Amino acid sequence: MEIECMKYYGLIKELDKADYFETEYYQSMLGNIKHHIKAGGIIAITGIVGIGKTVALRRIQHAIRLEDKVFVSKSLAEKRCVTINTLYTELFADLVTKKDTKVPSQAGKRERKLQALIKELNKPIALFIDEAHDLHHRTLISLKHLIETVQDVNGILSIIIVGHPKLANDLRNPALEEIGARAKVFELASAEVNNLKFIEWLFSSCTNDKVKPLDILTEEAINLLTERLITPLQMTYYITRILEKGYQMGEKPVSIEMARSVLSVNLNDLEPNLARQGYDFSVLCNRLSAGRKEIRLYLNGKLTQSRSVY
Repeated sequence: MEIECMKYYGLIKELDKADYFETEYYQSMLGNIKHHIKAGGIIAITGIVGIGKTVALRRIQHAIRLEDKVFVSKSLAEKRCVTINTLYTELFADLVTKKDTKVPSQAGKRERKLQALIKELNKPIALFIDEAHDLHHRTLISLKHLIETVQDVNGILSIIIVGHPKLANDLRNPALEEIGARAKVFELASAEVNNLKFIEWLFSSCTNDKVKPLDILTEEAINLLTERLITPLQMTYYITRILEKGYQMGEKPVSIEMARSVLSVNLNDLEPNLARQGYDFSVLCNRLSAGRKEIRLYLNGKLTQSRSVY
């Protein structure tokens, strides 16, 4: 957002630079997640795109580091390419303190070396894997063996997998019961975000005390946004675009007509809703055994009846 636009509406910082909007629900959930991390095991954190998973993850990691009772490790590799071997390598990269230490290539030697590092560290470990909805099912199942390898030397390993709701659905699949039944799943729900309170908080965080939300947006425009938008990411993004257009037109407070002109007409169609859940074209093609053209026809309600009935 341009400085002139920010001054026009009384903003002292950009909307996407606001602090974390934390409800009592989220405070309770984050406390429970921290508790389970200290106990070890597989923990899944899921939520639609823009609900605040990555920010919540950073807050958890920051809190754990401050307490200094759990060692934090992170997987940085591209998740579609991650295997259990990749995770072993990344654990070694975080745990090893000597530069000349090599990761054994043989599985048995590698696991014994990891166990020796765990004994030396003498502290629970939390391995965070973001975008875990892209992990292959075989990798998910292998997480159990990794945790057991650590437990064999009385160590504690928590593997925190974070991703779209597709991840939670995959873990509930009977074919993944070996891992799914052992995982503790926490779902960040959009229903727990009060859109009106979020907008009020957003403006109070980014303006001085003299500026009120109704000085920036009309009540009708605010009501429209609370009805059409779902996540904090959406609200931050679209309000920014609305204010930019409002500034260009010299409108303050911004009207509902201006807000409506900026909101995408396809905002809550089937395709974007599926994408927010983690079901993009590649996933749908695989799940439905169909090509991209057929998936496109399906999403537009134009697939022939012979193919739409399975």
